Amino acid sequence: MGLGHFSHTWTGRLFPTVAITCALFFVSNFAVAARVLPVRTGGTYSTIADAVSAARTDDTVLVTTGVHTAPNLTIDKSIALIGEEGAIVDAQSIGPMFTVTAANVTIRNLRLINVPTAFTAEHAAILLEGVEHAMIADNRIENCFFGVYAANSQACVIRDNVIEGRQARLTSAGNGIHLWYCRDITITGNVVTGHRDGIYMEFVRSSTVDSNVCRNNLRYGLHYMFSDSSRYADNHFASNGAGVAVMYTSNVLMQGNTFERSWGGASYGVLLKDIRDSRIIGNMFLSNSIGLHIEGSDRVYIARNLFKQNGWAIKLMANCLDNTITVNDFLDNSFSVATNSRQNHSTFDGNYWSDYAGIDLDRNGYGDLPFRPVSLFSLLVESHPPSLVLLRSALIGVLDLAERALPSLTPATLIDSNPSMRPNL
Repeated sequence: MGLGHFSHTWTGRLFPTVAITCALFFVSNFAVAARVLPVRTGGTYSTIADAVSAARTDDTVLVTTGVHTAPNLTIDKSIALIGEEGAIVDAQSIGPMFTVTAANVTIRNLRLINVPTAFTAEHAAILLEGVEHAMIADNRIENCFFGVYAANSQACVIRDNVIEGRQARLTSAGNGIHLWYCRDITITGNVVTGHRDGIYMEFVRSSTVDSNVCRNNLRYGLHYMFSDSSRYADNHFASNGAGVAVMYTSNVLMQGNTFERSWGGASYGVLLKDIRDSRIIGNMFLSNSIGLHIEGSDRVYIARNLFKQNGWAIKLMANCLDNTITVNDFLDNSFSVATNSRQNHSTFDGNYWSDYAGIDLDRNGYGDLPFRPVSLFSLLVESHPPSLVLLRSALIGVLDLAERALPSLTPATLIDSNPSMRPNL
């Protein structure tokens, strides 16, 4: 028996086996191919619940144009829930809408409405509960207690949604996007209005908030609590109760954001409270009561920001250590810097101050005399707020000039030794 005969025989026996295997593989895969399950009145699936119940992994439930009801529906398999143009899902003010408990779920292009306020539960239009790789995109969520609520989840994306709350009181409003005990979450391109906080993050790590618009929210546009190693960039916060609060948090990068028109007795563009090792770079603080309020925070690097037409550009409390404020522009603020003590443990250097009146004889670009950004009047207002009525009076102007010439009450070490003669930005 020659080798050619053996090869021919072996090949002859092998070919049917391979063919059968391939056929079984093809049939098997054909059998589990993803399907599209349309939801329409009079169709095979007349409700979203029916379609979700019949769906298998990787199927798509297609919500057709029109109004569908889906209060309290659990999605416990890896499917996509996609809306046609004009598809509306109504919770009918009965309870929460979608609770997602499976990985790899997509909810896209739906208008979700009418999740009621609940004082003993946190009802949401979309609740992600212990999941990963969820995609929530291109939805419009209206009149819902919470918009998107993620708990104990990771590696999810919340993108390009419009989330609009309608409550007028803090006690009856939930948050637009709420994260609790999550990591690696991306929140991008959303517009959030009319909620308690636009975006709220508690016990969150390694997450990104970028290119969102948060306006007219009742408390904060964005609120961090006990979170770290995160970043928010290129967002626009306008006319919120306050812009952003970063509290009990560390390692946060805040870059390229705009904070504007946060007005009120205790309002601000950004509040830092008990944070560490963070950076504030390239932001704009425009027309806020207080641009940046810093309290109990250490090793924060603040550079290349614009502070323009705020009541106070920066309030820096004396319990802050080793912060660096450099190469920023301070333009036309009522007060450049205020503090509550003669003690100072932070550094100012190379900033531009529009109220600096010094000269530059050696033409090196920096004033020949250091600038004292804390005026006597700002110290007086910090101790006795009613004295603010004296703002712009001639007497206050004279006192401030005298104090800057011979400082006796303002912090002696809170100076910018190299005030820039022209804007840095």
